[in-house]
Parts: sequence; structure tokens; C-alpha cells
Amino acid sequence: MRYLHDLWDETQAHRWANNQLELLRYRSNLLGVDLRITNFGGGNTSAKFELPDPFTGKPVRVLGVKGSGGDLGTVGREGFALLYLDRFDDLRSLYRGRDYEDEMVTYYPLAAFGPSQVAPSIDTPLHALLPFEHVDHLHPDWGIALAAAANGKRKMEEFNQQFHHRLVWLPWQRPGFDLALRLREAVDSNPGCDGLILGGHGVFTWGNTSRKCYRNSLTIIDKLGQFVGEHQERRGDRLFGGGRFRRRKDARAVAAEILPFLRGKLATSRRAIAHYNDSEGVLRFVNARDAEPLARLGTSCPDHFVRTRIRPLCIDWNPDSEDIRKLKERIAEGVEKYRQEYTAYYHRLAQANSPALRDANPSVVLVPGVGMFTFGKSKTEARITGEFYVNAIHVMAGATALGEGAKPPTPLPQAPRPEDSSEFASYDNYVALPLPEAFRIEYWALEEAKLRRQPPEKEFSRKIFFVVGGGSGIGRLTVLCLAERGAHVVVADRDAQGAAETAEQAAGSKEAVACSSMDLGDRASITAALRATVLLFGGLDGLINTAALFIPPDSHGRLADEQWRRTFDINVAGNYLLADEARGILLAQALSAAIVLTSSANAVVPKWGSEAYDISKSAVSHLVRELAVGLAPLVRVNGVSPATVVEGSTMFPRERVLASLKRFHVAFHEEESTEELRSKLAQFYAQRTLTKLRVSPQDCAEAICWLASDRAAKTTGHLIPVDGGLVEAFLR
Repeated sequence: MRYLHDLWDETQAHRWANNQLELLRYRSNLLGVDLRITNFGGGNTSAKFELPDPFTGKPVRVLGVKGSGGDLGTVGREGFALLYLDRFDDLRSLYRGRDYEDEMVTYYPLAAFGPSQVAPSIDTPLHALLPFEHVDHLHPDWGIALAAAANGKRKMEEFNQQFHHRLVWLPWQRPGFDLALRLREAVDSNPGCDGLILGGHGVFTWGNTSRKCYRNSLTIIDKLGQFVGEHQERRGDRLFGGGRFRRRKDARAVAAEILPFLRGKLATSRRAIAHYNDSEGVLRFVNARDAEPLARLGTSCPDHFVRTRIRPLCIDWNPDSEDIRKLKERIAEGVEKYRQEYTAYYHRLAQANSPALRDANPSVVLVPGVGMFTFGKSKTEARITGEFYVNAIHVMAGATALGEGAKPPTPLPQAPRPEDSSEFASYDNYVALPLPEAFRIEYWALEEAKLRRQPPEKEFSRKIFFVVGGGSGIGRLTVLCLAERGAHVVVADRDAQGAAETAEQAAGSKEAVACSSMDLGDRASITAALRATVLLFGGLDGLINTAALFIPPDSHGRLADEQWRRTFDINVAGNYLLADEARGILLAQALSAAIVLTSSANAVVPKWGSEAYDISKSAVSHLVRELAVGLAPLVRVNGVSPATVVEGSTMFPRERVLASLKRFHVAFHEEESTEELRSKLAQFYAQRTLTKLRVSPQDCAEAICWLASDRAAKTTGHLIPVDGGLVEAFLR
């Protein structure tokens, strides 16, 4: 093999020699780990074996097949549906024809074996009815390139001759029971065949052991790669019609500039998280002469357009001669036109029983000279959507290269009948599925049922927060609270290690939380961190700052002049710089957003020895009001005013805690841990409040999260005290 690697480990496999389900799981994971073999969540694997019937104890034939919605690379044994094979055979007598495909799916759960609760996928009969012990149905880009080529059937025959295989071609057909019958018929009519190419869809391979099935799949896919690769090498610089534009040297800067604007324009129905791809392969496509006509045809494999929609949005912009202002104009025009066309596509093809129109905005946006932007409800989904469109680019590259400039045959081999050929659109040998077929899959009732099985979205899902001071104390608890409730968060802190530790502790997807080293007193540092946030997630929905500087005075209660200036630079100017740098992002998005700053009870309670800190917090309190006025109505600006929070605070190192305990005559022992000492000091402070309760970082984080949420949509320009009822700090 030239491209793929045989990862099968006989030592590992031997452990499951008597457990065919575990062996199926092992094979599936090996196949799914390589995106060249199959895309995320795509493809199915199966095995037929005997298990004791839970009712009779006698051995019965069982089908184990990957369940609906699972991913081959990560699926565990619990992700496979188990079904009685004889009951699937009985379904043949119940099948009433292609007009009744969906009713067959209602029978699949009734064939469940034992306690299996996994929803069988629509591909289940394709595995059940094939006469092989082990079957792989995969979506390798090289295989789909052949399946989506106008001359695909002829090229398959050429492949068979060159590599001594016996693949069989089947025209396109939507997955279902009828397709299963046709697959069986094709195999029975071609004794000795070792694989199937399903037009416009993918590849079927098999073997009489799990090992042989895996090896057969790898071998055929690798040889397909060699075959398609040879054609692409011959096409050379003429691939996709040759280059039209060049990558801009400032491509990433342009991406950072337009992403918030683009994200806002796509949020007419709901917000999304973005993923940016400026890889060489993507840029080669988006800069090519044929990018627009190829992209407009739409994708071929059903797994692709369920994620990427029927087609991407190609922005009509010249990166060599037009500026970013013109690019934003073209984005606004393109998005509006896309929504109109998508809505018309839905209403033209929808049936009375079709699911309701979903978000009409594109999930893939291609910008010449800059790259590809993909969107989803999470960073993971946005990235995977991008991976799917990269798959589609590879398919278009392979299919067009296979054409070698020749005129496509008539009728197209993807068409089930010659008269159906006119329904398939093609360009330069690449064939896309007919729009009605694409619609039936995108708005398939079974696909809708899969979407409905997903858990409800959390409070901060689809939102992006930038939390300064997130490396410890209140900031850390705020990050953990936001992440647990579904937010995407960048943890910014001067303490890079602390920020990384917070990110590691955050619940949920690890792709949803990132960290950044940042100096609150340096505008350039703030600019860089916010720009990185935009490039990572696409924009900003909330800015939170819990960081502040407290410098202990000398024995006379005084600070040096530079210490005064540094306190105000961080505590006051830092908050202003944050808001000022975020302003451009928030206004470009034109979406509601929230800023939450951290003041202090000290802002209204004068004390000896902390004048610089206390006065700086008074300025922060008024800055909240000024920013609320200046950023209204789009951005709400509020703050929290905690009393002294000792727990987990970097402002309270051991030396300061000891000094405070001595000053307040609180008994302690030198051998006590820092946290024990902090607890005693916090308890002392609590006794000065009306509630007698200690103020914790979690208390402050809860208040911050409330102000950052839509539950506080009518609140701006205010500060919430979190002080246990400190009479001296009553608002005035």
C-alpha cells in the first residue's frame, strides 16, 4: 500500500478472538481513525455471528452494526445495534416497494436482540442482506471521487483491470431497504466480486473474517488512492481549471477582520461558532477558476451535505484588487442572496410531511485569497463541517481529474435509469446529486428524528466569552461556571500556567475552552489575545474581567509613585482598554453582548492603607456606567462589587494573610496551611456582615454569570454587591 497503514495488531485482536462484537469495535476504530478512509460519523461496519438467545439459551444468528449517529473512530461496543438476522430476512415479505421505504424503518427496533437499545441506522438492511460475515461501508474521498465521476463506471472497469480487482458499479439510490435488495442482487449476479461502488455515494467491501474484511477495505481504498492520485498528478496545475487568484499575504489578518462581521450576518436565526481553515488545499480550491461552478453544484455524498448544506456560499470578491470594505459588502450581498435561494429551494421541494425549514444561512463560506469559514453550534461541529467540505474538495479534485478533459458519457452512470440522467448536474466530469434527491436526504424524517434525539442546548451554548483573570480565584470559578453551561471560553491571564490549569479543569468539550497569556496593562497584548479569540471561535459575546492589582503599602501605609500609577494602569486603564479593543468586534457583529467588570465593596468603604486600590475600584464602578451609556443599546455593561474574597485569591498570599490575622488579633498557628489560614481570615470578615456568611469565588461567579446571561437582558449600568450584607458598603 502507498498511502494507508495496516494498523491491525494480532496481539490486540487475539484478546477478542471469542468476542466478535469487540472485534467489530476494534476494526471499526482502526478504520475510523483515518479520515482518508471515512469521514467523521460516516460509514457503517457490521459482523454476523452467533449468540445464545436470551429466551431459549440456544445459539442464534445476530447482526452487530454501528448504530445511528455513531462515529467509527470512537464508537464503543455499546454503540452497536444487535438484531436477529432471521427477522431481517422475514422483512422481505413485508416490503411493499420504494414508496414505503420509511415504514420499513419502524420494523428495525422490533428485531432488536437482547437488551440492545441503540437506534439501528438506515443502512442496517444494506449489511443484513449482503451474504458476507463482515461488511464495511465507507466514504473514502478517493472512492467517492470515482463514484461521483461522470465516467466513473468506465474508470472503475479500468481500475479493476489495472489492480486486478472485481468491483461492481451500482447507480445512485437513496439508502434504504430497496437499495439493500439491489446490493444483494448485484453481488449474486457477479460471483467473486470483492467490492461495490455506489454511484455518488461510497464503497462497500467485505470479508469472511474481521481481519480479512479490514485488509480488503484498506487495500481497495489505497489502490483507489493510487488510481485517482495518478490522474490528479497528470492534471497538475490545471486542476479546478487552474489558479485565478493568489493567497493574500495578510490572509489571517483579513480573516480576523471579517469574522465577527460574517458571524453576525449569519445569526438571523441563531448564533454559531466558527472555524477558519487556510490550508494549502483549501486555498488552492477557493482561488481556482472553477471553484464557483463546482461549489454551486453541491456535494455528492449524502454525509457531506447533511453537514455542509446543499452548497457553500462563495463570496464574489477579488483579493488582488478589492479592499476589506468591499469584501464586507460582498459578504452582506452574498449571505442575503444565499438565504433567498435556500428558502426557495426548500419551498420548491418540500412535501406536506417535510420537516420545517431549518436555518437558511450557509454553514460553509469560501473567500478567495483568504480561505474557508465553517459554522456550527460548537467548535467541534464547526471544525467537522469544515472537514466534510475538505472531503468534498478532494472528491471534486479526483472526479474532475478522472475526466481527463473528455466529454462526459450519456447517460450518466449515476442515473438509475437512462431517462433520469438529465436530473444529475455535472461540471468537468464531477456529478452532483439531483436537488430533489439531496432535499429528500437533508429533510428526511429519519434525519430529523436523529436531530431530535440530541440533548437540548445549554444556557450559554453558541456563545463566546473572554475572561480576564481566569487563572485563579473568581475568574477561575467564572470560567468553570460558563463552560459547564455550554459556553466557549478563552481564559486570559498574565499567569499563563494558571490560565492553562483553568482550561484543563473546565467541563465539556476541550475544543470549547482555550487559554491565552495577556498583560492587562498593554494594549497590544489585549489586541493580540482578542484577535486570537476571533480566529479561534469567530467573535465575542461576553467580556468579563476579574483581574485587579493590589500592592500592599509599606509600614506607613504608603505606596511609591510608580506603584500608584501601576495600580491605576491595571485596575482602571486596563478595563478601559479591554472594552475599547472589544468594541470593534462587538459592533461588527451587531449582536447583543455583555460586559461584566469587577469593582469592590472597597469602592465605597474608605480604609487605611489601601487608598490606591480603593480609589481605582471607585473609578471602575463609574466606568461601568460610562460604558453602559456609550455601548447601548447593543452591549450591556454591568459589574459586581464583592467584599473581600480570600479563598483562592492571588491577592492574598500567605504573608498578607498572616499580617491580616495578626492585625485583627485572630488566633492561628504558624504550621497551619495557607488555605486553613485563609479560611480563618474569611470567617473573621464574615462576622462583620449581616448574613455572617463568607463570600466565596463561586458566589461572585454566579453573579457574574447571571449578568452575562439573557436572564439579565434588561439590566445595564449597574453593580451587584456580593458582600454578605456589608452595611458600610450599602450602595449610595
